[in-house]
Amino acid sequence: MKNVVFDVGAVLLSWEPVSLVHAVVAPHTPTAQAAHALACEMFHHEDWLGFDRGTHSLEDAIGRMALRLSLPVERLNTTLAPVGERLEPIDVTIELLGALRARRDAGEALRLYYLSNMPAPYARVLEQRHEFFRWFDGGIFSGDVRMIKPQREIFQLLASRYALEASQTLFIDDSAANVAAARALGWEAIHCEAPSELPAQLATYLPVRSILSTSKPSERA
Repeated sequence: MKNVVFDVGAVLLSWEPVSLVHAVVAPHTPTAQAAHALACEMFHHEDWLGFDRGTHSLEDAIGRMALRLSLPVERLNTTLAPVGERLEPIDVTIELLGALRARRDAGEALRLYYLSNMPAPYARVLEQRHEFFRWFDGGIFSGDVRMIKPQREIFQLLASRYALEASQTLFIDDSAANVAAARALGWEAIHCEAPSELPAQLATYLPVRSILSTSKPSERA
């Protein structure tokens, strides 16, 4: 049995934090470097990670972020509250997921899961908007379990919940730290830096046959 575990943001759904930063404070980010630096300050700090983890609300996250970085509360709220509605499918990886689903449904010993750092309010919106979440055999959103990647415990929770054998589990994530955490548990892992390259990367671990040639269900937002 091969278990394939997908991250969601920047793998299956678009996640462009630098664009969000421009939407909030474009006058304060005149260069790409400035926007990237501010995005790191916003989304890689405990203010936001606590929201990801489910230990405080979006209102709390925005209040803390605004105070720490001198950012406008209303603009932050307007931009960040509807993120769940703004995350759109990445066509190539949704097609890949659909092909794997077809192989599983045809009887191949293959199971599909997700493991995502995603606040619960966004997760509920995504589940309603995107049919492909019903293609999975299971999964975990960080905001539902009060743990986030790369914490070892969230990987262990997924493994115990679905009886995943480490040597038969392949994890796909855009974060090098998360990939390293999975490998430390004995999982195989792909660092997905460019979604367009994922089919070729996946072919290293699964037979090339029909990874994308199988007829694929379409996904609608």
